[in-house]
Order: sequence, then structure tokens, then C-alpha cells
Amino acid sequence: MKIGFIGLGKMGLNMVRRLRLNDHGIVCTARTTSKKDTVEKAGCTWAHSIKEMVSMLPEPVCIWVMTPSGDATEETLLSLAENLPPESIVVDGGNSRFTDTIRRQKYMSEKNIEFIDCGTSGGIWGFERGYCLMIGGNKNSVEKLNPIFSSLSNKGGFMHVGKTGSGHYVKMVHNAIEYGMMQAYAEGFSLLNKQLPDLNLENVCNLWNNGSVVKSWLLELSEKLFHSETSLNEIKPWVEDSGECRWAIEDAIDKSIPVPVIASSLFARFSSRSEDDFSSRFLAALRNQFGGHEVKTEKK
Repeated sequence: MKIGFIGLGKMGLNMVRRLRLNDHGIVCTARTTSKKDTVEKAGCTWAHSIKEMVSMLPEPVCIWVMTPSGDATEETLLSLAENLPPESIVVDGGNSRFTDTIRRQKYMSEKNIEFIDCGTSGGIWGFERGYCLMIGGNKNSVEKLNPIFSSLSNKGGFMHVGKTGSGHYVKMVHNAIEYGMMQAYAEGFSLLNKQLPDLNLENVCNLWNNGSVVKSWLLELSEKLFHSETSLNEIKPWVEDSGECRWAIEDAIDKSIPVPVIASSLFARFSSRSEDDFSSRFLAALRNQFGGHEVKTEKK
């Protein structure tokens, strides 16, 4: 297939590279030209504007948007709504709030544009391991893009989860669960570090990943973290939150559904910004391991 791709950040650029490995034609654009040479070397075509991008693509025009949630995505989608021909397909693969996605589907449908929301998990490792894709939207439109979804994921790694908004809702809950899992690991390793300071935590991770019920990819990344030459003592215990967990808790409150573990994990991130403890340093470092999220370092 030949599609347009807008947004070339940590995940977007690797997604483009993976699509090119599967021989898809890609026309790229972004707010700056800093990645122009990189994507052209990967075999993509560069467009200097959305209007130029649309002119380079066959109909029905298909465009994947991978921009930060909020204003950047809103502005991009509004521009696409004004420039795309009818029956085009737009995929929002970023971490948009599901309520925004439902609202955006309305103004896309007024232009007779199909709008798909695709919750995307895989972080900076998706290029090698494949992405997990949670897809919402019209079934027929989703099926038209199955070659793209198949190339980005591994077998069983993408799923049509329901109508527009469902993809971002499932991804929101996915990230909320991730918060709780990370917090549990952080607190457990903090306890081990305090009680058994000479214990090799890298080896413990390896042990638990061989037959234990707490085996996971996050634990594999924890093993890499403890193997790293960068000491946790060099990382500030400041753990950022990207929004999805807040949205999940707000929706749970609205529906009177108890989510105490998820709520506590978010509040723990808030408290990390005023405390100096092992578990907060671990959380900051683990976020960097899977998502490439920036960490704050201590001056020594």
C-alpha cells in the first residue's frame, strides 16, 4: 500500500521504518524538516505540506497521524479534514483521549472521511518486536488497512475492538494497567534493595522471568535496567505521567467502578516529585527503558 504519515517522533519514525521493510510506499511530513534526510534514506518521499502530501497519494487517500495528543493532533486533523477528498481514511495512532476521538469523528464524517483510532503500544522497541494495535472505527475501513496493521505488528498483534473511540479507550485502560504493574515492581524492588542491599537485582529479574507468575516484558526491561552501567542514584526520583491513567480514573469515577490500585499508582507518581526513594528512581528509569521517556539526572 501507499500511505501518508504525519509525525516522526520516537515511535513514528520507527513505524515508518518498519513499514518500509515491508515494501509499503510512504509519503512523510512533519512540523519541521529535521527528519527529512532520515526518511528519504529509508526510501520514503517527503512532502512539504499536507496539501502536497495528498496530491502524491492514490485515492482513497490513507494517512496515519502519529503526533502528540492535544493541540498538535487537533490542528493536524482539522487540516486533513479541509484538504482530503471524500472517502479518504485517517488513522490517529497517538494517545488521544477517547472522548476527543469521538468528537473528531463527527467533523470527519461531515467531510465523508473515515476516521480510525488506533491505540499503539510497543514504545521504542516496536520496530524490532512489532507493535500492539488496538483499533476502533468502521469495520470495512479497518479491513482496507489490514496490510498496514499486519506489517506493523506480529501475528495476533492487532485487533478491531469496536466503533470509533474504542481503540483509544482500550489503550487508555492498557496504560492504566501498566501504571499499576510498574508500581508493584518498583515497590517490590525497593523492599529488596532495603532489606538485602547486596542482592543482585538483575539476577532476581532473570530468575523471575524463568517460570515465575510475575514474568513479563516489563520485568525483562527491569533486568536490562539493572544491567545498565547507569546507576539509579544518578536519576532523579521524578516520574512523569502522560495522561492516560488520569483519564482512566476519571472515567472509572464517572461509572462508579473501583480502581484502587490504578489510582494509587498515579498518586505515587505525584508523590515521586517531592520524595527521594528507590522506587521512584526505578519507575523513572523503567519508563525510559520501554518508551524512551526523558529522565532527570542528579548532579554529582
